[in-house]
Amino acid sequence: MTPVVLFGGMMSGYFTPTEAAAVAAVYALILGLFVYRDFDLRELPRIVVETVETTGVVFALLMATGALGWCMSISRVPQTLAPAIVENISNPIVFLLVCNVILLVIGCFMEALAAMLILIPILSPAAAQFGIDPVHFGLMFIFNLILGTIHPPVGVVIFVTSKIAGISFEAMSKAILPWLIPLLATLVAITLWPPLTTWLPRLFFAR
Repeated sequence: MTPVVLFGGMMSGYFTPTEAAAVAAVYALILGLFVYRDFDLRELPRIVVETVETTGVVFALLMATGALGWCMSISRVPQTLAPAIVENISNPIVFLLVCNVILLVIGCFMEALAAMLILIPILSPAAAQFGIDPVHFGLMFIFNLILGTIHPPVGVVIFVTSKIAGISFEAMSKAILPWLIPLLATLVAITLWPPLTTWLPRLFFAR
């Protein structure tokens, strides 16, 4: 029922994504205490401390990636490299493939929101000039940055899952590598076959 509570609440407008996290925490607490009885009230201080430790790791990582994003923004690395690469391309497929490379590399080192704020104003107008569907390009853009969250060396999701699983970041990074293959294959399919991402929105908008 957790997905129902989360997505149902957000899609219906009852609470924001941040509030959804709090609702999910309370829901998990009720399940753990009264339904599955995996722990009792005496263990709550330990659970809170473990949660603070995990959250602290994530926030330290986000601060580091935020600082890196600020440095890259101040030095105008994305703003300089991306237009220089894109302006020499005349084929839309080549443009999309180059965008994939840029986004994958940037996503490995920069937090997703910072990457979007910097690169969307640069790459979106170029995509429009090539006649690329904005839904297609937007989904490809986000998919690349999602891959960055599970890809070393930053990989926010890897840090969180390794902490929860109680294994090292290095071991988790090695374990995640085989799963990147189907994800990259999906990215290639999304890039080269636009109807894969546009048919459903067009179906709804047509109505």
